[in-house]
Amino acid sequence: MATRDSRGETPRLTAAEFDSLYQRLASTTSWAAGERGALVALTPQRVAEAAQEVRSGRTVTLAAPVETSTGPDSPEPARHTMRAWSDESDDQGLHFARDSFAMNVHGDTDSHLDALCHVIYRGTLHGGVDASSVTEAGATALAVGALADGIVGRGVLLDIPRLRGVPWLEPGEHVSADDLDAAEKSQGTRVGEGDLLFVRVGHRKRRAEAGPWHTAEARAGLHPNALEFLAERRVVVLGGDGNNDTAPSAVEGVGFPVHVLAMHAMGLHLLDYLQFEDLVPVCEAAGRWSFFCVVAPLRLPAATGSPVNPIAVL
Repeated sequence: MATRDSRGETPRLTAAEFDSLYQRLASTTSWAAGERGALVALTPQRVAEAAQEVRSGRTVTLAAPVETSTGPDSPEPARHTMRAWSDESDDQGLHFARDSFAMNVHGDTDSHLDALCHVIYRGTLHGGVDASSVTEAGATALAVGALADGIVGRGVLLDIPRLRGVPWLEPGEHVSADDLDAAEKSQGTRVGEGDLLFVRVGHRKRRAEAGPWHTAEARAGLHPNALEFLAERRVVVLGGDGNNDTAPSAVEGVGFPVHVLAMHAMGLHLLDYLQFEDLVPVCEAAGRWSFFCVVAPLRLPAATGSPVNPIAVL
């Protein structure tokens, strides 16, 4: 697991160190193969066991509203266009209000799911699938279509700002494996095999209170070594309220090391730019940080990702 140096900081990795970590994680998670990657561990039995997390029946969204305004972190916001609306000149007949949306699924504001075909690393996708399978017409392998039946299982939220006694992590700060282990103990919960792990860094709270910023240049996220915690616990999905990756990168020559490790090496689907500000007080009031979770991406057969609204059920 990742440890902090004498200054309390998680160290940067050289290219060679990253390659070694990549190989170690790929070997450890070799069971996560095929179109669904690590989701093969989400068996019907595990889903049924996860349903036991439902006690009060309270439902909570883990998604943020779709961003339609231009800003430093949303240069290409979703476009919402009304195609038809109320006709005040004729209020006697039947009318339909209609609209359309267009969006960059992988932007830095909207909650979305990354399919395994999203990360191309050294000419391949997860499992050695050739990158040529992703074409101008879409992806022919490891696409969102593999998730047509959704992702349903036990979710666990680890709140790192809560652990550190701060409202949020500042851009550039890392979450280490030690942080995940300490948060787990502090919250009295346990991440187990087949779980959907959600890690809060406070990105949404900082954005709401301090305003948007250039998240492509600076954001809090996981340190690459934190992925050893996920491999050890056999987690099947990773979700964060930021990009999951820290910026600037902690690895020499690799811009999104957590994406590479989680998706390409380990076969984990990622959920980026979620929001946990609605969930945290509900978990605190309930005295528990685990819940039944339903993730239903759109049925986009050849897509590399999808907007998503995960629902926690307590």
